[in-house]
Amino acid sequence: MTQQTLADKKRKTVEQAEFTEDGRYKRKVRSFVLRTGRLSERQRNMMNENWATMGLDYQAEPFDFKAIFGNDNPVVLEIGFGMGKSLVEMAEQNPDKNYIGIEVHTPGVGACIAYAVEKQVKNLRVICHDATEILRDSIADHSLAGLQLYFPDPWHKTKHHKRRIVQPEFIVRILQKLTACGFIHFATDWENYAEHMLEVLQQFDSELANQSPTNNYIPRPDFRPLTKFEERGKNLGHGVWDLYFIRK
Repeated sequence: MTQQTLADKKRKTVEQAEFTEDGRYKRKVRSFVLRTGRLSERQRNMMNENWATMGLDYQAEPFDFKAIFGNDNPVVLEIGFGMGKSLVEMAEQNPDKNYIGIEVHTPGVGACIAYAVEKQVKNLRVICHDATEILRDSIADHSLAGLQLYFPDPWHKTKHHKRRIVQPEFIVRILQKLTACGFIHFATDWENYAEHMLEVLQQFDSELANQSPTNNYIPRPDFRPLTKFEERGKNLGHGVWDLYFIRK
């Protein structure tokens, strides 16, 4: 029997179904759709070899960011970093900030770690776990300088809109975790989802200040790297909508 590595176990963890005591399938509302693409040998090796220094595991008590990063720099959390290229580039360009990325797609986690190792980025840690559980249990209140969510699953069918991660209860959770003047930065290439995000965020106008001069969207800021996916979309004439709010 082949021995499972850490990377293989991470895949098993996020793909495991849950059942009630009487054996019925128990569906959980999660912040992701499982995409179990093939984990390459390099991605597997990068996870196994670097998890001790670059990976964080779910825990039921808040992370100690000072102990993890060895400094008191502001911590920015990104949910769903894909293959991680833009997140690594952002961390490389901002050594005065610490970054934590959450992604359940293990090939993306492996690719992100590989790119961070190549770039010798030290101010980044990655998590392979459901973001809603990490926010609830592993992130202390008032500890995040910012929350980034770029191109989340749009659940474009109307009957599936309730599955979108951006909902009022999600914003309530984020507000608990942000420091004063902490930011929320969303980006999507689905106009309908952008409208939904704006509508949800506007429900919290007493706690959040929209940084758009037109009170809706902002142009892509320079600090958000342009992804290949986004560049391809722009060339095809697709729009992208950025929303940037500051906690009052």
